[in-house]
Amino acid sequence: MRPGWRGGGAGRDAGEAVTLQLGHYAGCVGAHWWGLQAAALRTPAEAAELRAAALLRTERAAGGRETHTPRLVALELKGGVGALRPGGAGPEAPVAWDGEVAAYLERASAGGSAPRDAGSRTEDASSGGKRSSGVSVQGASPAPSALTVSQEVYSGGSVQLWSDYLNVHLHPKSIYVIRQYMHDGDCGCLEAFGQGESLLQDPGCVEELEDRLHFYVEECDYLQGFQVLCDLHNGFSGVGAKVTELLYDEYSGKGILTWGLTPVMSNMGDSQKNFYRLMNTALGIVHLSSHSSLFCPLSLSGSLGIKPQPPVTFPYINYDASLNYHSSAILAAALDTLTAPYRLCSSQGSMMHLAETLNFSGRKVVAAWASVPFPALRGCSLPDTLCAYQQDVPWKLLSSCREQKVSCCFAQSVVLRGIGKESHVSSSPGKQPTSPLHACESTEQVLQHYLRTAFPGAFSTSHVLEQPCNTLPPYPQFFSPLLTRQGFLLEKPPSFASAAVESIPVLAALQSSPVLHVLLYSLYKDLQKLNTRRWASFFSAGVEQGDFQEALQELRTLSQCYETEFEADESEDEADSD
Repeated sequence: MRPGWRGGGAGRDAGEAVTLQLGHYAGCVGAHWWGLQAAALRTPAEAAELRAAALLRTERAAGGRETHTPRLVALELKGGVGALRPGGAGPEAPVAWDGEVAAYLERASAGGSAPRDAGSRTEDASSGGKRSSGVSVQGASPAPSALTVSQEVYSGGSVQLWSDYLNVHLHPKSIYVIRQYMHDGDCGCLEAFGQGESLLQDPGCVEELEDRLHFYVEECDYLQGFQVLCDLHNGFSGVGAKVTELLYDEYSGKGILTWGLTPVMSNMGDSQKNFYRLMNTALGIVHLSSHSSLFCPLSLSGSLGIKPQPPVTFPYINYDASLNYHSSAILAAALDTLTAPYRLCSSQGSMMHLAETLNFSGRKVVAAWASVPFPALRGCSLPDTLCAYQQDVPWKLLSSCREQKVSCCFAQSVVLRGIGKESHVSSSPGKQPTSPLHACESTEQVLQHYLRTAFPGAFSTSHVLEQPCNTLPPYPQFFSPLLTRQGFLLEKPPSFASAAVESIPVLAALQSSPVLHVLLYSLYKDLQKLNTRRWASFFSAGVEQGDFQEALQELRTLSQCYETEFEADESEDEADSD
């Protein structure tokens, strides 16, 4: 068990990362993630535990004011960036509005704190629905000085695109609009893996991408690697396959952490879209993982396969799974926590360090788990809280697979944030420790001991941060009334209207786990059963039947890396019966 990483070059931090957002749902998660970075900037410098410079670039504006912009390259389709100016420098000024204006002071209903009907209620994330005539840009002002709980929102607008709740300035190099395809509509959309691959075979497109990458890379003091947020369910999976291949070839030795993102789907009855989604997902996993240091499928959808499953639920969040604005906010909170190990002020652990602790034995795919928020009672110590979860860790699987009853993993990276350093102290001082957890001398030791007991034999790294996950607007207010302003649990609902939740504690983990055998092998079996000749249109977009069959076998081989002895016997029995 290790409490974290030490090492790297003397006197040098782990360096900077460049982020790529590929696709519209990736933009939804990214918009919330950048909002979390903007909120974290308001933490006093002496209290900050995460390095803003790992993700953000700093410039001096006119008058000497310091400004921060994401080190970001975002690929979007025509019509997908909404109120952002074509140059990507920041949001356009909102159009004049002469309708009603609403203000809220307290917690909103389960619908969230963004404008009414916020998010894309769509059949899939590649179609954002028709944009309303009233432009609502929550947080449209670049890097606002304070996102207070009391905000004015346009009651007549509805958030349809991620740019509607982006509250940071973007550099002009950030947004690259692919004009060959439309974000929304019945035709002209980027639907198939082969279409995405073909885009990155166009010399003009590659040159645009490389120019933007070089701009950010060359201004880094020390580049540690790339974070790739990529839609997995549509043609952007093909874009991501080529982008990660380019990064792998051009930036040898740098970390490439890829997150395959899928919204909660509601069009499972459409056989063509369902087939395309399945094919894009499988091909994306195979290709993205092969050129990444680490690949993690990330979704609140209950399944990536043929059979639909209910979306993930959280005991203290009342979210609408059909709203990208909601689901992407939860994933962003998890992502911000999972990536903390290579952004710490106190450690020189890098993206490659993180990857190498998890990807041994060919296991380059990892599963994500998160507790959003971590269920800590107000005033309760960390040992007391964890003792209530001796049998099951209080987190949910965010990688679209059936959870296993038995806790088991090969390796894991765990981060607990929003917990004070004094939280290891028992609420009954002077008494004999009631458990081994109560005998620990720090919160780090408490978490290490808990993980060692819950996952015996697993290789684990862990970090405990006091800095919580900020949830001020434009983050949705979809929390249970049982939460305090700081996101801790009350024993009973308050008798008065509760204030908005401003921050929450979060527990999150990346695991190399047997659960991935279930995910990958189930995808393989689903595709094996399909009659691919029915869907000639998918293959006409650029994927050869032979290449697809090869990818299918690679998916099966990848799944075998996560087999336990029991699962290996089951697989042999299935193979014999085929």
